[in-house]
Amino acid sequence: MPGVILNAERDPCSFRHRSVAGILYSVAEENEMITRREFLDAASISAAAVAFGSAKSYARILGANDRLNFAVIGLNSRAYAHLSSLAANKDKARISHVCDVDTTILSKFAGETRKAMGEPVAFEQDFRKVLALKEVDAVTIATPDHWHTPMAILALEAGKHVYVEKPCSHNPAEGAMLIAAQRRYGKLVQMGTQQRSSPHTMEVADKIHNGLIGNAYFAKAWYSNVRKSIGYGKPAPVPATLDWDLWQGPAPRQQYTDNIQPYNWHWFRKYGTGESLNNGTHEVDVCRWVLGVDYPARVTAQGGRYQFKDDWQFYDTLTTSFTYPNAMIAWEGKCCNGMKYYGRDRGSEIVGTTGTVIVDRDGYEVYDLKGTKVSEAKAGSQTSSTDLVGADSMTDAHFANFIAGIQRGTKLNAPIEVGNVAVTMLQLSNIAWEVSRELKLNPAGGHILDDPEAMKGWGRAYEQGWAPKG
Repeated sequence: MPGVILNAERDPCSFRHRSVAGILYSVAEENEMITRREFLDAASISAAAVAFGSAKSYARILGANDRLNFAVIGLNSRAYAHLSSLAANKDKARISHVCDVDTTILSKFAGETRKAMGEPVAFEQDFRKVLALKEVDAVTIATPDHWHTPMAILALEAGKHVYVEKPCSHNPAEGAMLIAAQRRYGKLVQMGTQQRSSPHTMEVADKIHNGLIGNAYFAKAWYSNVRKSIGYGKPAPVPATLDWDLWQGPAPRQQYTDNIQPYNWHWFRKYGTGESLNNGTHEVDVCRWVLGVDYPARVTAQGGRYQFKDDWQFYDTLTTSFTYPNAMIAWEGKCCNGMKYYGRDRGSEIVGTTGTVIVDRDGYEVYDLKGTKVSEAKAGSQTSSTDLVGADSMTDAHFANFIAGIQRGTKLNAPIEVGNVAVTMLQLSNIAWEVSRELKLNPAGGHILDDPEAMKGWGRAYEQGWAPKG
């Protein structure tokens, strides 16, 4: 595959791993996540799909001619929102395949997919086998961050449309590679910043652009949570259900420890990108959207790991700012202290010459220069920093927009060249934090100017044979 350079022993046809069917059978039987009959149905469907990869999908054989076939890859946490939103759009899309390197997670998600979609689903441990199937039209990627760009490029190369969770890349170089790959292969790539498809956020962004608060020049975003310590990991045997080598993929190899997978990888630099990319991406993207700005001229960041002493390799508290010729954005993250701002644990404050707007996932409020509320719009009853892992209308609308883009050519709300800007900005914040100084940037593409040491953080080292190729 030209998109990612693979060693011969890692070819999908010869990749060393257990029999997926055998593992899934025992997991399903033991945990009763899916019934034996459902498993056999799904296994037979998977075998048929592999055998007839160039034929019509079995969904179309069943008569669903107008629906897209989706494969969901990476099935912990956020993937459940993908499932919910594809179920909400199942008149136009179906889930034909699900894929995860951990067969326990895979088995559970396959059962939940069967319930939500009302039809069997094929499942596979190695995503490359799914990409080889011609009947798969689009993939959704909810894997750890270090897999986002390499997997998306391979999917594009295989002729698939891609919905990729934020952050779309692990580092700035990968974001540029993904944009280049999207242009080369011509398929659609939507990033999972679902607030771009939120009706009330679209409405208030349009109002701000048309002078609601005069000239908007400053935006501040924040995130608060009460995450616990991840402790110190101990070397442990790799679980029998996990393909640890494939889980690591592009990342340089290390011994398995008991505090990384399935969620705490967020806080390790090899795999994750810290809280600024994990959650800050959403609100920073909203801020730059409403201010009408792209890459800044300068980036600063200060923070540290203050709350706990453990294996966590990023900050738990960070303030970062982005300076433009006529505007500024700031983000503050406190992921181990849940103190709220404006009664909200996340949101954005947009300041203008005649007033201020507070906007979050559940609505917006408009204030005059003296801080008196003059209007508001509510889309929900409360705000929360809880990750969106289940049903939510924003993600439903974001998937509907993606599906319409594929089927009808509708303009995407968060195409990769748009979504990647906020991602790169916050990756630059991480670099500024690491080198402990302000970064000066080329606003044309975000490259760091006159700082070779900082520019080393633009990319990363890869396991031999796994580097993505933009």
